Amino acid sequence: MKALVTYFSQTGNTEKVARAIHEALHVRKDIVPIQDLQDAGGYDIIFCGFPVHAHSVPGKAQAVFKLLPEGQRIALFSTHGSLRGGQLPKQAFEHAVGLASKHKILGTFGCRGKVDHRVIEALMKQPEHKAWAEEAMSAEGHPNEADLADAKDFARSMMSKLG
Repeated sequence: MKALVTYFSQTGNTEKVARAIHEALHVRKDIVPIQDLQDAGGYDIIFCGFPVHAHSVPGKAQAVFKLLPEGQRIALFSTHGSLRGGQLPKQAFEHAVGLASKHKILGTFGCRGKVDHRVIEALMKQPEHKAWAEEAMSAEGHPNEADLADAKDFARSMMSKLG
């Protein structure tokens, strides 16, 4: 059994979750930032992570889906400033599922991640984004130990689906 954890991270949030997932895997495993991924062949499962940007998958993270072999089993994970279960992260996963239509998605995991204060400040000046910016301020300190423990549980759950 062989697993790959690949991720795109700008602030370090998604990388923390990727490392927690990688740590929880008790098989042959690799961890590679998406921008450094050359070959995605030969893996039984690939965990793909990204931060939610504008309730979507960032362009730099979208490229990974083109590198994955057709039919590849994948598990998606993301970090975001919204509350867990919120509409914006759900829309990002829907977008990711659409991008991964040629692959077999085993599951998804999302958790909060601290949002860059400059982004929050800019959004606070726009009335249509002020409510979300206020919500994002409460993501300070995430991903925390509980989030990382949940990520490890997610990794183990995805591995159990492989049989």
